[in-house]
Amino acid sequence: MADIAKWDRRFLELAKHIASWSKDPSTQTGAVIVDGQRRIISLGYNGLAQGVDDLPERLNNRDIKYKMFVHCERNAIIFAGQPLHGCTLYTWPFMSCAACAAMIIQSGIKRAVAPYSENPRWKEEFELAGIQFKEAGVELVLTSDL
Repeated sequence: MADIAKWDRRFLELAKHIASWSKDPSTQTGAVIVDGQRRIISLGYNGLAQGVDDLPERLNNRDIKYKMFVHCERNAIIFAGQPLHGCTLYTWPFMSCAACAAMIIQSGIKRAVAPYSENPRWKEEFELAGIQFKEAGVELVLTSDL
């Protein structure tokens, strides 16, 4: 068990680093997908789609940004380019939203690890994502061990 926690910390630290690549001025998020042998399958961070301009009026307007940004989990799933059945997803700085949880489930990922967060803005999203994970049999690990 200690070995699992050690690897979880390592991959969460990597997700934190990947998050720093985001140009989002308010919330940078990162994701790492790992297979059962601890091999990195894919990485992702939140941002605009490839070829779409990172204009300040988009990055600094929350209403526009939320409509145009691709979440880190979605980018990691899209860029994986292979089946993800049985993989683990690590996200930083908090767990996935409800829409991303559905995509995670559909992709076959069986374990999601994230830092524990009580961010009130995302409370309902976290609750809905947690319900989906539980019903679909995806193990959700929320850690404060960072």
